[in-house]
Amino acid sequence: MILTVTPNAALDVTYQVDALTPYATHRVAAVAERAGGKGVNVARVLHGLGTPVLATGLAGGPTGQRLRELLVADDVAEAFLPVTGDARRTVVVADRADATGFWEPGPTVSAAEWSAFTAHFAALLAGVKVVVLSGSLPPGVPATAYAELLALAHAAGAATILDADGDPLRQGLRVQPDLVKPNASELHALTGIRVDGPDAARTAVAALRELGAGDVVASLGGGGLVAVSAQGVWRARLAEPLTGNPTGAGDACVAALARGLLAGQPWPERLRDAVALSAAAVLSPVAGTVDPDVYQRLRTEVIVDAC
Repeated sequence: MILTVTPNAALDVTYQVDALTPYATHRVAAVAERAGGKGVNVARVLHGLGTPVLATGLAGGPTGQRLRELLVADDVAEAFLPVTGDARRTVVVADRADATGFWEPGPTVSAAEWSAFTAHFAALLAGVKVVVLSGSLPPGVPATAYAELLALAHAAGAATILDADGDPLRQGLRVQPDLVKPNASELHALTGIRVDGPDAARTAVAALRELGAGDVVASLGGGGLVAVSAQGVWRARLAEPLTGNPTGAGDACVAALARGLLAGQPWPERLRDAVALSAAAVLSPVAGTVDPDVYQRLRTEVIVDAC
């Protein structure tokens, strides 16, 4: 079983337009409403692949209730803890080339509510093999939140994946997550190294591992992935990057990495899956969805090289 944690879950609203023009009025061709947040997207992708998964986090108010209803409708198992404040919404405007996002900050969470969630999380860990901790923290939740949850997961014998940024990531590294998945800007913020290609990524990843990370998979966007572990160093990519809606592509990558960790999959195959799922997500108009046929086709096109 994989447990995904989304402290700042959201109701995702995606507007599809022909082309996004600043300061102009747009006719929306289609609207999609989904339960969202990084860990929720990971859970939905895993469920679509047939991997046992449970999604948890904080989800309060009418928006949080709607989010949970949408998860039930998608047949994704959930154990979100209600809080007093209303869950946030995220709005994505996607055109044929890319996407523009607007993220609300989320509800203010009290110290008592966060304490209740840590107890709730600990109770969910029985039988869990991999824990995925993803995304931003809502106001009121301490920057040490992921460090607290990582410690609980490790004590329960679960492997951990951390996908966060800023101080929550820095604090989490002190508890030595088994796998960290930063992007280029997150690597730069933590290490001071500007990641402008795979060589710089390897240097930045080495610095990140010195801060406490175990294995690291760095996302370079269209440039693919660079993975550094005790077993070796690899780069995985498509020959040509794809255009589309990148929202949720990183979450699809994390889903593949969690699935590979659960199965003990060799690194080259794990990275092949991660690139293919990420690319399939880019071609999907809505975050957290992947076309299985597209994923399988792209998987045959992924290049994986040992470095």
